[in-house]
Amino acid sequence: MSEQQILLSVGGIGAAALLCQWLAWRLKLPAILFLLLCGILAGPVLGWLQPQALFGPLLMPLVSLAVALILFEGSLTLHLSQWREIGSVVHRLVTVGALSTWLVIALATHWLLGFDWPLAILFGTLTLITGPTVIVPMLRVVRPKATIANILRWEGIVIDPIGALLAVVVYSFIIASAAGEGLSHSLATFAGVIFCGSALGVAGGWLLGQIMREQWLPEYLHNLASLAAVLGIFIAANQIVHESGLLAVTVMGMWLANMPGVDVRQILHFKENLSVLLISGLFILLAARLDLQALLALGPAVLALLLVIQLLARPLNVLLSTLGSPLNWRERALLAWIAPRGIVAAAVSAIFAIRLDQAGHEGALLLVPLTFAVIIGTVVLQSATARPLARLLKVAEPAPSGFLLVGANPPARVIAKALQQLGCRVLLTDSSWENIRAARMDNLPTYFGNPASQHADAHLDLVGLGHLLGLSPAGELNALACARFRHDFGQARLFVLASGLEKQRSDKHRASEEHRGQLLGSSAMTYGQLAKLLHQGAELYSTTLTEAFGWGDYQQLHGPRATLLFARDGQGWVHVASPDNPLKPQPGWTLVALVEPGLLSSQ
Repeated sequence: MSEQQILLSVGGIGAAALLCQWLAWRLKLPAILFLLLCGILAGPVLGWLQPQALFGPLLMPLVSLAVALILFEGSLTLHLSQWREIGSVVHRLVTVGALSTWLVIALATHWLLGFDWPLAILFGTLTLITGPTVIVPMLRVVRPKATIANILRWEGIVIDPIGALLAVVVYSFIIASAAGEGLSHSLATFAGVIFCGSALGVAGGWLLGQIMREQWLPEYLHNLASLAAVLGIFIAANQIVHESGLLAVTVMGMWLANMPGVDVRQILHFKENLSVLLISGLFILLAARLDLQALLALGPAVLALLLVIQLLARPLNVLLSTLGSPLNWRERALLAWIAPRGIVAAAVSAIFAIRLDQAGHEGALLLVPLTFAVIIGTVVLQSATARPLARLLKVAEPAPSGFLLVGANPPARVIAKALQQLGCRVLLTDSSWENIRAARMDNLPTYFGNPASQHADAHLDLVGLGHLLGLSPAGELNALACARFRHDFGQARLFVLASGLEKQRSDKHRASEEHRGQLLGSSAMTYGQLAKLLHQGAELYSTTLTEAFGWGDYQQLHGPRATLLFARDGQGWVHVASPDNPLKPQPGWTLVALVEPGLLSSQ
């Protein structure tokens, strides 16, 4: 392959990856679906992309390193402290339920496709994993009740590293069995893989944690140090004991995530961005290597396996995991339908298949097309049917009408309570722990972090939310949040407090109106003005209009000393007041306004 062809191929992969990620963002579907379809189209269908000819002997080492980084990034999200907070249903989904799914898939793979038991068991572990990268986009489309959404999101987050670790352990045992002479030697080799991987993983995690905690390196080098550590531990473990590297980096990430006094958020954000880059290119390359003829040769057995996974394995998992829970049968039915397979399954299957084929396991290369068939089948089927099924079962949220509040400061907490009294779902976000703690003391739902962060993209629960209120004293954060959630909520549902500094700045130093959102309140207020009025005794006052006391009477009574903020109409919809689009309340509407203390005392 000429230099020009290599440049064109690499550039094409980058352009195709960007297009796939953009389509996923626009259509609110998992990006993996578009990446895999693009790779299949460019590779086996049209023959434009030939990964082996493009990278030669570098292909599989690059894939191995990419998988190691993806597993490390996933294991960084597993905090043992969260294990006690996620509820008994999620506990059982990722333990007893996962074991039942593993058993059903392994049995079906052995009997339907004729895989030997080691490969069938390995395939069962690979197809256990859902992951937030496929669950979160689907939840935004399906919009189930908050209870169901939280269970599915937490299951995806927790099962991601656990499933990967289980797959690595099973794979290590298969390799050890193939290399050993008898069961005792196989078990000894397997024990060596486990010991080496665990020991180097713990040592690497502890050392990197010490470096970060003691500030032995400047903060701007932490990301580079973590990248070098992952690659170093992966290579060292494989050199000491063959195939122990993936286990080592997974354990390393889990140790680092749970090490006291170590803040991994910056590393996690960096690794998430790196994972997007790696995943985008990796899956196009892996899909381009698929042997469609081998997959088609399996025939109807693949469809039968998909039906077993969808109609037997997942429902059995949910049945075992929800026994004795307060979930009704409708909620359990939707949980039993949604479990799309995702990124870790595809990434790990590719490297495992090649290594097992080299070790002499007949049929190992079929792991890749079969795994990809399960991923595409579950994502396509569930993306197309989950929303109608949620509506049919009456467990779908109505059109999103809740409020995402940027800021958990005192004024934001007052507004959040008033919205809750109107029957709206609220979620407060803040990077100040003091504000978050005060909000939780008031029983207000919170997200501790920046709502525009990469972490929030995967973990922020937007189910039922349809408006954004920028209530932070930092106008730049409000503008950033408006830009981030413009596509999710729409420009007409973004509202912010006025900024006194904005008026003093020239156009080149002021955020555009497109990114600022509309001003909150019938008359614009800054954060300082709002906080001062509340401190002086102003209250959010609720009034219901009637035929005898209409909007005109309300204005005449209150005058300019009351600032209208929200209004709930006769159908229960909540409207946000703004000087840009004045409301015209009708009889039967309930108004919420900030009423100054002097006016309250005169009533």
